[in-house]
Amino acid sequence: MILPSIQQSIASGIIQSYDLIPEPRRALLKKLSEYIKRKIAEKEPVRLLFVCTHNSRRSHMGQIWAQVASLHYGLDDVACYSGGTEETAFNPRSVKALQAAGLQVHKLSDGNNPVYEVSYAHEAQTIQAFSKKYDHTSNPSGGFCAIMTCSEADEACPFIPGAELRISLPYRDPKESDDSPEEEKTYAERSLEIAREMFYAFSLVNS
Repeated sequence: MILPSIQQSIASGIIQSYDLIPEPRRALLKKLSEYIKRKIAEKEPVRLLFVCTHNSRRSHMGQIWAQVASLHYGLDDVACYSGGTEETAFNPRSVKALQAAGLQVHKLSDGNNPVYEVSYAHEAQTIQAFSKKYDHTSNPSGGFCAIMTCSEADEACPFIPGAELRISLPYRDPKESDDSPEEEKTYAERSLEIAREMFYAFSLVNS
């Protein structure tokens, strides 16, 4: 059951688009849901680490939408993280796409790698979003599932220390539309695609 503080329109729009998920992706998402189920059955915390090269776009969207999805489906002991093979910055175009989708994102600091606070429910803990390497101290060092959101990071980093499971779930980089008339549309589509797949994966946990 969705919490009142998450706008019903956000979740309903995502859920109604599950039929757009191709079968090969569904198989990967089922693998993720089975990991979550197993951790819950063993009464262990669920830790998900989303990894891409720069930790600026897809890995942040994965982290944030997975956390929102876990709340939507009433799974309390789930913590989602993100990191890259290198540190850059949480891209402002990604921030804008998440805000357009209905999430609250506020900048807490300036500089080359600003920190943002993402609010997804009044009752829930906020997410501190900033670019970092996957082995940053704020990320788990063991007992987690590594979800590779770009093929470049998947190839460049074949081993993630501490990961119990590794799932290759690459998304097309919205960066390809930067500074073009299609920029806003591309980022919105990628955000929705990632949200759809994260919600779908968590919907399978209780099924």
